[in-house]
Amino acid sequence: MRWFVLYARSRQVPASLAVMVAGAALVRWLSGGGADPRMAALALVAGVAAASVGLGGQDVRLDRTAAVRWVPRRAAHLLLAGALAGAVLVAFQAAGGEAAPAGFVVRDCAGLLGLAGLGAALFGGQFAWTLPVGWFCVAFFIPPGTDVPTLVATWMLAPPDTPAATWTALALAAAGTAGYALAGPRR
Repeated sequence: MRWFVLYARSRQVPASLAVMVAGAALVRWLSGGGADPRMAALALVAGVAAASVGLGGQDVRLDRTAAVRWVPRRAAHLLLAGALAGAVLVAFQAAGGEAAPAGFVVRDCAGLLGLAGLGAALFGGQFAWTLPVGWFCVAFFIPPGTDVPTLVATWMLAPPDTPAATWTALALAAAGTAGYALAGPRR
């Protein structure tokens, strides 16, 4: 248990959780409790961005030389961060108002955590938030469409039964989890 607590504190998990809760509360207040998928996606982006700060340790070289197997720990950290972001959103939606469908939340959490993992592997832990936030900003302003390129670009805003959006999120989740788990955060 001691290792887990030290690891959580070194990766700023308590601060990330506080920012996740504050972000979900702010988005819930802004949306007025409605069922707009853009607001649910925004809350998930805020949660994953808050959690992505902890994807890199204080000293990347120390992480790489430690005598522990980092691949399963990194993968578990990434998966737990996505699950926690989804749980915070679901908890706030359960408090009242209309909830986003479970398939929507799971798909978006998977794709966004994959983007955060790719961001950590490509840019480092401190900039892991850039890919999820950047993709959301682009998707937010693309007009809705039914062609495959538009559905791929706006996967996080599409209905949960959209195959192109689901496959895009699964591909991002697999690539991001594998990239971050195997390579770790960039120096």
